[in-house]
This record gives sequence, C-alpha cells and structure tokens, in this order.
Amino acid sequence: MSRRTVAIAVAAAVLAALPLSSGCARRDSRTTLRFWGMGREGEVVAQLIGGFEREHPDVRVIVQQIPWSAAHEKLLTAYVGRSTPDVSQLGNTWVPEFAALKAIRPLESHLASAAFDSSAYFPGIWDTNVIDGLAYGVPWYVDTRLLFYRRDLLERAGWDSIPATWQGWREAMRAVQREVGADRYAIFLPLNEWNPPVIFGLQAGSPLLKDGATRSAFQDSAFRAGFDFYLSLFREGLAPPVTGNEIANVYQEFSRGYVTMWITGPWNLGEFRRRLPPQEQDRWATAPMPGPTGAASGVSLAGGSSLVLFRDSKHPREAWALIEYLSRPQVQLEFWRLTGDLPARVEAWRDPALDQDPNTRAFGVQLQRVVALPKVPEIEQIMIRLQDWVERAVRGTVPPDQALASLSAEVDRMLEKRRWLRARGRTPGGRP
Repeated sequence: MSRRTVAIAVAAAVLAALPLSSGCARRDSRTTLRFWGMGREGEVVAQLIGGFEREHPDVRVIVQQIPWSAAHEKLLTAYVGRSTPDVSQLGNTWVPEFAALKAIRPLESHLASAAFDSSAYFPGIWDTNVIDGLAYGVPWYVDTRLLFYRRDLLERAGWDSIPATWQGWREAMRAVQREVGADRYAIFLPLNEWNPPVIFGLQAGSPLLKDGATRSAFQDSAFRAGFDFYLSLFREGLAPPVTGNEIANVYQEFSRGYVTMWITGPWNLGEFRRRLPPQEQDRWATAPMPGPTGAASGVSLAGGSSLVLFRDSKHPREAWALIEYLSRPQVQLEFWRLTGDLPARVEAWRDPALDQDPNTRAFGVQLQRVVALPKVPEIEQIMIRLQDWVERAVRGTVPPDQALASLSAEVDRMLEKRRWLRARGRTPGGRP
C-alpha cells in the first residue's frame, strides 16, 4: 500500500469515528450521580431511576447494589477513602454514626428551599433522622414491629382480639396457653433478638440512655418495669426460652400452633402469605402492640432506611433532586409494590391496597406510635450487649439485677468518651 493510500485510509477512519466520538462526548456531558442501595432495595431501585432520568435528561444515575452484610464496612471504607456515593440508602440506626463522622450533610437548606413537608411523615420515623436539631436523612421506607398472631387459637381461648393493656394481654396469653397445652406456647420471643425487651422498656417509659445519652438507664425503674414484664412471660411458661436458631422453621411452628403470637416486622407480611398454606391464610392476623396502660402506651421501635446526601458529593443539587423524586408518594407506592417495603410518606397509606388490607393497616396504626432508639453511634453495640445479658437472665445463669448492673457498667464504659467530650462542651461530631 502506498503512503498516499495509507493517509487516505487513516483519514477515512478518523472521519468515520467522529460521529461516535461526538456521541460519547454528549453522554459524558451529563452529570453522573452514584447511588448505593442495600440488599433487595439496591436490586430494585434501578427500576425507578428511569423516571428520574426522563425528568432530568442532563443527569444519569449509576446504581450500585451492596449486600447488607458488607454495607457498613463499605460505607466506612468509602468515607476514609473519600469515595462515598452522592446518595445512599442508610439504615436509620446508622444515621447518627455517619452524622458524627460528618460524612453526610444536614439537609436543612434543601428542605427549606424545596418547602419539604416533614409532617407528611410518621413523626417517630422522621425523628430518627434528626440529630441536635438537624435532619440528616429523609425516610425512604419504614419498619416497626407488632404482633402477628393465630386468630383461630386466640378465638378458641375466648378472645376475639388482642387486648390493648399488658394486663389484658397477659390474661389472653394465659387463656391461649391453657388452650394449646403445655407443649406449646402463647408467644415467641426469640432470645437472639434484642427488640422485644427494648420495646417493653420503651413502653414503660425508659429512655434507655440518660444524661444526654452519656449513661445507661437500664437499671432505672422504667426499664426495670418493662424487663420484669418480659421476664415474667418466660417464668410463667408463656414463652419458650429459645433463640430463633433453635427453631428449625418458625413458619411451620406457627402453622402447627407451637407458638400463637410473635412480635415481628413487615417483611413477614409477604412471608406469611407465601409460606403458610392457602387454607391457613384466614387464620392469622396482625395487631398493634399492647401497652402497660392501653393503646397509647403501646409503642414500638422506629425502623427503616433513609436517603442521605454525602458531604463529598460534587452535585448536591442533583442529588437532592433524586432524593425528592424517590420521596414522592407515587414513587414510594411503586417501590412498595416492587419490594414490599412500607412507604414512609403518610399520603401513600391512603392507597386502597394498603388501607384496605387489615394486616397491613395494623402497621399504619403502629407507625403512629413508634419511638427512635437513642441517636448515638454506639447504639448497635449497646443493643448487642443488651441481648447477651437479657438472654443470660432468661436462662437463669445470672440474676436479673446482676444482668442489668453488668449491662449498665458495659454501656457506661462504651459512653465514656461521650461524657469526656460533653464535659468540655463538645459533642462527638457536633454541628458542622
């Protein structure tokens, strides 16, 4: 091939490549947002992103799905390496930790400029995102725990509904126990779950931590009242002293009546519909938690995930637009249909599919009565230690007084740095 022929061929190749290069340039000119979602939510959220990108053709969103088991470490690693995403899903008990690290932005300016209505959310759920008066996240989906129960066994025991008070509830459980016999139980309270004893403590009025969340309140009378009620259910033989791991298949055990009641969460709405046979679908129901003095005191835990905006995002305006889009009631309803995750926006609960299903509606009632855990980064470690000492007390390896004293001593040690900072007029993280 002559030199001239080669030159012509090269020129033709360059000309042929020009349209493609122009196209790439157009794609690259869009603002790119990175969104991290966890578990099933991370798999599904991409199906919602198309609607956002159509409304914002100058923005593209790259979704990365992260397993829940690796999410916390990956977020911390990204924070240290300054490679955090623009927007991420964050479990609401993680919000205080990442706020303390100053990894996520307070959203006050965005909330104000968008006239964002925080009253459109369940108050207890919204509160999980507020630290030192600043909102660091917008609830995405909500979670709480209430009673799943065998309606038929409760009725055979002489009760047509779950009583609203502890006293009435205990009487109903005793009646169920007489009905089902000594080899079965009125309620399942897995010893490897910290949630039930904490719920009873909150219902009795315990703040769990005191003195500005710098000391344990687990030895105070309020938590002790809830703890005593919890322990009494085991002492009376109403609950089996076992962990969830000691029961091979809890759905089968619920089906055969080994346990009549179970304090658990919304993920089991789908599981019960899927795992229990069709002829048993009308035998189970859900009910808001009873409380020591009636329905108003029947609080439960405020859980779920929030959407947060990371401080290192170079596109906070577009990132906030994505959070706003995913927070729309209709988008939340679509997310619920895809995942089963309950919407955080109260308006979405007016949809007939949610409002007319009594088992789902009970969650809507319970979500009006939820309480946030203390908003300190150490809270998950504290709950793990609580679970350990509570199990020892139930199994009788330590007396209840010693269990609470040991738990309090450990918690106070965990919070020592918090007290040191507070004494010097500082808070871990503090306001940015």
